[in-house]
Amino acid sequence: MNNVAEKGKQAPLRDFRHSLPMELLKAREAAMARFRPMLRERGLTEQQWRVIRALSEFDQIDAGELAQRSFLLAPSLTRILQHLENEGLIRRTPDSSDQRKSVVTLTTKGRLVFDQIAPESEILYAQIESEFGVDRLEALYELLADFYQAMGNSER
Repeated sequence: MNNVAEKGKQAPLRDFRHSLPMELLKAREAAMARFRPMLRERGLTEQQWRVIRALSEFDQIDAGELAQRSFLLAPSLTRILQHLENEGLIRRTPDSSDQRKSVVTLTTKGRLVFDQIAPESEILYAQIESEFGVDRLEALYELLADFYQAMGNSER
């Protein structure tokens, strides 16, 4: 045991308000508070929307890559995909080159849901830009991308 611990003193730690994870969580919560009501009206969770949003950019995508792009753990993604499939929003098919993998696509119904929500989402983004500033928001995107890359992640 070191002397600090023996004396019952705690090692110095930055003020809780300057905790990077807490600040990032606060910012995320502030942003999501704008989007949650819209998603709730459509019967979607944030995670379900994240999957639909990611799928909107691909004709089809491997479930593993979808998990990475939507920042979801595989077990969570599996449950979400099951729900979205039951709702008729996505289709899963075996990968033709590897039967152990599945390929995911939006159905026509899923594309319609995306097409209905996307304009509402853009209205919310416009409100955020108006309140925070277009230039400041763009700078924030750049800083967050730089931070992500500096922490050892390569996707930008």
